[in-house]
Amino acid sequence: MKASRTARAFQYVALLVYMVFLGFPLVWMLSTSFKPPREMVEIHPTLIPHNPTLDNYVEAFTEQELGRAALNSLQVSLASAVLTVLIALPAAYALARFKTKLGTAALGWVLLSQLFPFVLLVIPLFLILRQVDLVNTHAGLILVYVVWALPFALWMLQGFVRNIPRELEEAAAVDGATRLQVLRRVVAPLLAPGVVATSLFAFISAWNEFFFALVLLKSPDLATLPVTLARFVGVEGIARLGPLAAGSLMATIPSLIFFAFLQRRLTSGSLAGAVKG
Repeated sequence: MKASRTARAFQYVALLVYMVFLGFPLVWMLSTSFKPPREMVEIHPTLIPHNPTLDNYVEAFTEQELGRAALNSLQVSLASAVLTVLIALPAAYALARFKTKLGTAALGWVLLSQLFPFVLLVIPLFLILRQVDLVNTHAGLILVYVVWALPFALWMLQGFVRNIPRELEEAAAVDGATRLQVLRRVVAPLLAPGVVATSLFAFISAWNEFFFALVLLKSPDLATLPVTLARFVGVEGIARLGPLAAGSLMATIPSLIFFAFLQRRLTSGSLAGAVKG
């Protein structure tokens, strides 16, 4: 009994240390975003600013138009996440339920495609998008993000589909449900955690992506948030830490809100489809 309590206490301590390790950069970034320039270069830095100021936030939003960049990133990321799930969901169900040589080859290609670095793909993608007049457009960037996220999203979703017992679908079919009704009333609720996880992956991938946005978007009005934040670093590699910290902190908020909004769906649909009549 004593050994069990000791092990549990050790687990809590390890978890606390891990949470501090993950959360400290965010806390330090929050502190830096409120510091005036003089406090940032002190020999003995402090966690709590002595003279907190909002000048860094004002500069981040006015000088680089951070609000417009955040709106651009939000539109691109949401569209990419929705399209990725809409395309990957039926394909994942087909791959998981219908065993064919083509399906096996497709899954092999999905895994193989993840081995290619995206630096090798940017030139062919740029040339293709230029042929269809999608360079310097959000539509072209969304298309690239969907293509890039689709293989892994497909792999994730087909794993969730495989974990759904076939007996549930067969029982619904015996009760007279059509294939569409089985998918809508039985499979879809059980796939809710997988859809949420895939949506989060696609959204965060698009939200944080920098290289494709830098290459494909030339107009400042279309720039996404990572590209705009990079402008706080000068040509000499010297960053203005205050505005950069303020902008980076604001860039994390939509991802946290999106995760908080969807995280309850990770478990809410785990048994929903099994109990519906």
